[in-house]
Amino acid sequence: MISLLGFVLAVCAAIAWYAGSPHCMWSALRGHPRMARIAGSVLMLLSLGCWIGAAGIAVGLCAMLASGMLGLMAQPWLAMFFGTPAADVTAVEKE
Repeated sequence: MISLLGFVLAVCAAIAWYAGSPHCMWSALRGHPRMARIAGSVLMLLSLGCWIGAAGIAVGLCAMLASGMLGLMAQPWLAMFFGTPAADVTAVEKE
């Protein structure tokens, strides 16, 4: 059960980091990028603590990184399929 909590926290951290990215294509998540990055870092540290508690230091670190990267890789694809209609223009307009 703790490993499931670690996975959920890592995915929430990935969502927060993606919201803090200038390339975020979810219109509902844009707004406070600095707070989103801080919240993502705190959530990832909590996820690391859960994974270490469930599986030990080495395996916990690898599991936290794997679950966080899985969440980060899924965000642009989900935004492309379910995001705003002008999602591809969003990153270009901010530059």
